[in-house]
Amino acid sequence: MKRRLTLGITALAVVPLGLFLRFLPLGLFADVAGGALYAVLIYLLLGVLAPATSAWRLGTLALAWCWAMEFLQLTMLPAMWAAQLPVLRLVFGTGFASWDLLAYTFGILLVIIFDQLLVRNYTRAKQLS
Repeated sequence: MKRRLTLGITALAVVPLGLFLRFLPLGLFADVAGGALYAVLIYLLLGVLAPATSAWRLGTLALAWCWAMEFLQLTMLPAMWAAQLPVLRLVFGTGFASWDLLAYTFGILLVIIFDQLLVRNYTRAKQLS
């Protein structure tokens, strides 16, 4: 339960940070940071839905989702969806960018490390009590 709660609270913090970066005129930095945070958010949401799942499995699933969404942008579907409902641009994007693939991978690696440290701390605290 603690892991689910921590991942959920972290997800709530990631959303405004990602939106803040999205609308700053920081060019490539904002794009890469936004991509990494998108991947982190997907990981965190999966972790809230399946808290007993290992960090590496969550990371693999989240990275697969992110890469699938990025390659989907090679079609015109996300752009058409975003034209109908603009908020979908934040979920699906509209144009393929190879940098995003690296950003997703970096974000997933960071969140796996965070999650494994979290689980290790919970395990240690449980052993001490």
